[in-house]
Amino acid sequence: MTLRIGIDLGGTKTEAIALDLAGRELARERVATPKGSYDGTIATIRHLVEGLESRLGATATVGIGIPGTVSPRTGLIKNANSTWLIGKPLDRDLEAALGRPVRLANDADCFALSEATDGAGAGLATVFGVILGTGVGGGIVAHGRLLAGPNAIAGEWGHNPLPWPEDGERPGPACYCGRSGCIETFLSGPGLARDHGGGLTAEQVARSDSPSAEAALARYEQRLARALAAVINVIDPHVIVLGGGLSKLERLYRNVPSLWRRFVFSDHVDTILRPPRHGDSSGVRGAAWLWPPQ
Repeated sequence: MTLRIGIDLGGTKTEAIALDLAGRELARERVATPKGSYDGTIATIRHLVEGLESRLGATATVGIGIPGTVSPRTGLIKNANSTWLIGKPLDRDLEAALGRPVRLANDADCFALSEATDGAGAGLATVFGVILGTGVGGGIVAHGRLLAGPNAIAGEWGHNPLPWPEDGERPGPACYCGRSGCIETFLSGPGLARDHGGGLTAEQVARSDSPSAEAALARYEQRLARALAAVINVIDPHVIVLGGGLSKLERLYRNVPSLWRRFVFSDHVDTILRPPRHGDSSGVRGAAWLWPPQ
């Protein structure tokens, strides 16, 4: 194999990238995801891989980032927003379609791996990659390797309760997981929009200079600081890299580290908070890096 191909399987778009062995981008393609069709998803990924290999005249390893994970117990997909994947042996079916081994990982894990390999966390021992978008997810990379446990949920901080809740934050909004007050319900894009309460999207809140938007963003920063402080207390990462649509809020990088200090169990906090180096391309690049350098 002389190339790495990464696939980012999204709910609406599926993107493929080809990297050479040094991580340089050689080609990229994006197509619509065949929403609701499992067989169509398999065919789409096969088409993308075969098309890039034909275009570049080389064979490749294949890594795929998915909006869910493979259950270690059953070998089937679980926790997927793309519900047509749930309960399917996606890795085995893709291996049969492509005639080679494939590696699958949660899309937030792929983001973290990308930024740890040659992104904002490159050269640092422990990286916590965060997704702040429609949902809230995360991945942990230690010494260049994704942290993976027996339940395949490492980094799923979005479904922990918001730490140190204030009176007005209890019991918190209902979450699709069946509980209330999850971090995701506060820190996702829809969570920010709901907290603002003015009928604006999270992007519109972020652009607004109204007093109500400023108040919502200040609450958001304070909640993000508490949520990340709890992560720092558990895994003590060298760097936290933010991804997803809300990671584009430049004020987060100025304000959140000063806010998290009072919640971190240390006399000084040296953890760095950074935006992603690869932006929206980090997930697909991380999928390619699921096959590490030899």
